[in-house]
Amino acid sequence: MPKIGLLSDSHGRAATTRRAVEALLAVGAEVLIHLGDVGSLEVIDELIPVPPENGPAIGVRVVFGNVDWDRTAMARYAKDVGVTVDDPVGTLELPLAAGSAPSIGPRRLIFLHGDDAAAMTAALESRPAYLCHGHSHHPRDERSGATRLINPGALFRAQSYTVALLDTDTDTLTFLPVQER
Repeated sequence: MPKIGLLSDSHGRAATTRRAVEALLAVGAEVLIHLGDVGSLEVIDELIPVPPENGPAIGVRVVFGNVDWDRTAMARYAKDVGVTVDDPVGTLELPLAAGSAPSIGPRRLIFLHGDDAAAMTAALESRPAYLCHGHSHHPRDERSGATRLINPGALFRAQSYTVALLDTDTDTLTFLPVQER
């Protein structure tokens, strides 16, 4: 699962989410993770990409945020349409990077919305390779010890709309603009 498309804070903007998904797929995202504040069932629909002809299906995962009021209904709908719900915190076990010693152990990516300070602290203290979150509406790429903290930005109420592609094989992060239209 080396190329992970990260998006957050759609706040019900389905058309903007569709453009965000298209941008991530165009640069090779193999899985999509929405980091909360989905805002509507229509956004969940837009997260489900049509797989390329003879290509692998794209996995979609989601956590919810502070504007996702009816999490139970949203989670039920997401599961019904094939979206994995990891709310409130999700974890991906990542393969070791090429050239890593097996004694290092598995690498993890933890993802959550970011509005719960205690959950953010607990996630960071578990020392994952990556901690991905939304909530602030500001892109972030920094390190805390061995953990890379990433926020892809937002698809609503932001100076510019952005998403991010994380290549876990090469440890590269690319922020992508999303047109508002």
